Amino acid sequence: MSDFPIVSTGENVTRQVLADHPDIMVVAFRFAAIGAVGLMHDHRHVQSTYVESGRFRFNLGGVEQEYGPGDSFVIPSGQRHGCVCLEPGTLVDCFTPRRDDFL
Repeated sequence: MSDFPIVSTGENVTRQVLADHPDIMVVAFRFAAIGAVGLMHDHRHVQSTYVESGRFRFNLGGVEQEYGPGDSFVIPSGQRHGCVCLEPGTLVDCFTPRRDDFL
């Protein structure tokens, strides 16, 4: 269990750092309701996303794709992205280097 706090990032969406090191960070994003949104954004970090549970429609650089349990993908540094929850669940994201703004 993580000692990091659970932080609200929007309506029905929370974030919790699970592990961190200056070179990498693991974060759980939990979506509690259909229609919950991970707002469009970009960052300098390379991000890998693993769909632990639920179903999500992602916009990755202008291309929409649906992902479900067991799916994973990588988002390059600087690529604009966001998602909409189609079925409540959890995304596990890894960032390199770590997201200091999450600490």
